[in-house]
Amino acid sequence: MFRRLRADLVAAQKNDPAAGSKLTIFFTYPGIHALIWHRVAHGLFKIRLRFLARVIAHWTRFFTGIEIHPSAVIEAGVFIDHGMGVVIGETAVVKTGCVLFQGVTLGGTGKQLGKRHPTLEQNVIVYANASVLGNIVVGENSRIGAGAVVLKDCKPSSTLVGVPARVVGTKEDPIDVNKVKSPCEQFQKEIQSLQEKLKEMQDCMDTVLTKKDSTNV
Repeated sequence: MFRRLRADLVAAQKNDPAAGSKLTIFFTYPGIHALIWHRVAHGLFKIRLRFLARVIAHWTRFFTGIEIHPSAVIEAGVFIDHGMGVVIGETAVVKTGCVLFQGVTLGGTGKQLGKRHPTLEQNVIVYANASVLGNIVVGENSRIGAGAVVLKDCKPSSTLVGVPARVVGTKEDPIDVNKVKSPCEQFQKEIQSLQEKLKEMQDCMDTVLTKKDSTNV
């Protein structure tokens, strides 16, 4: 228990430039509090004290804003930064070195039984409000951009963005910034497309009216 706590504190110092001492992190970081109580709830869940485990998970969510199912497997050395709105499902696995930001969801895609939540291999970073859904594996050292929705397995050292998420770079094929389109760029393209269609409709109407006038004359 103390070995895992120490690893979590070290992970917080490593990944948060605003982190102070381990004492400050221990008393003021909700991500640390959520992980401490999750490890208690997980232990109770494993010995079939599931009601008590769920009660602890419920109150942990109330105090930290982070919801972790007691059955989820979270290794030592994981960091949940800010954490408000983070949801980690029942069969999710989060391995050492992973970082989750606020609003991240590790969820399922249906009501099937068995493994239905994602596995994050070592050193995966999931940025704010991203969702990783289903029984998929995110390869080690991967990066998932803010707001992305990941629905498929990805290779190690991948960078994923978009809805649904697409790979824009890997260790072998570094990220190409030309493939990453911001929401504003996409919106501008859609507006331009609509303007072109409206112009075509206007030209068509002008042609029809011109022919009509010529007939009347």
